[in-house]
Amino acid sequence: MSLKRKPLSLSAKVENVEEEDTPEMSVLDLPELVLECILDRLPPDALFRMTGVCTSLRERCRSDHLWEKHMKQKWGRVIGPAAYREWQWHIASKTDLVDVKQGKQKGLMRILSLGWPFSWIRSRVDDHSQQRCSLPADSVMSWYLALDTGRFWFPAQVYNRENGHVGFMLSCYDAEISYDPCTDTFQARYPPHGRRAVAIENGVPWERLRAPPIETPPHDLHTSDCLNELQPGDHIEIQWRRNKEFPYGWWYGVVGHLESCDGNENYCLCHNSDTVVLEFNQYTHGSRWRCTNISRRDHREEGNEADGFYGGIRKLRTKEEISTWKRLWPTEVLE
Repeated sequence: MSLKRKPLSLSAKVENVEEEDTPEMSVLDLPELVLECILDRLPPDALFRMTGVCTSLRERCRSDHLWEKHMKQKWGRVIGPAAYREWQWHIASKTDLVDVKQGKQKGLMRILSLGWPFSWIRSRVDDHSQQRCSLPADSVMSWYLALDTGRFWFPAQVYNRENGHVGFMLSCYDAEISYDPCTDTFQARYPPHGRRAVAIENGVPWERLRAPPIETPPHDLHTSDCLNELQPGDHIEIQWRRNKEFPYGWWYGVVGHLESCDGNENYCLCHNSDTVVLEFNQYTHGSRWRCTNISRRDHREEGNEADGFYGGIRKLRTKEEISTWKRLWPTEVLE
């Protein structure tokens, strides 16, 4: 039995010709605003992949304004001015990185060779080696990649250091940290305390980190600018160190009432006194760490080798800062 193919009609032939002649649409054919909106909505891994599609998209997808949003969303809470300065020093000091003044560039594959851990990058390694594209070392994308690889150590502060050791509860200490993309946690290196070697802590979660709120180095006394306004009920952080060789940590407390005051708000005159009472209510009543007094008018580092030394004070002015300390409150009263 023979099958005969029916001849195509004229209209069908025209449709076939139109289909064959119609070029495939590229993402670059989209209106400029639409394409920009699409790129702006891409997560970092997808945005990185798009840099390997073509030269035009590579230039677009590594633009600072696209990566600044991702930097702020992921790193904004732990990256501060000190970390930015460290990054500038880092890229300027590496001979195989950008010379910022002359505007030289380094290849993107240099960053990838440092051990980029994500699976989504491996599928593009060959493409990038063929393209030989260069990524400015001082670009936001370059900084984001360096942070996410865990290769860049930067200064930050760690709450309840050394896995919440009882001796550091409700404190915050300076450290150098790096990100571990495999566990989504951080490694922290604390500066040596006296004769003690550098302490290292692994598995530090995001919620125990912050960017340093002020620029005072850990061994320097902070100049207190809030003493005259302190009154009972205010939340504060105060510098404290075990001895003169140790760096300061920041310890959470509240301003209390004088012994001569009954705490009645209508008659309280504690805010007019030169003596400011600081209470650390995480410690039990009777503990030597429960309370200390400072001079409002002439406050300097105060203390001794037995009880440690109290330094500068900063008043907490945001609900976010206060709630962070309360969230870290110990489950048991400290001795």
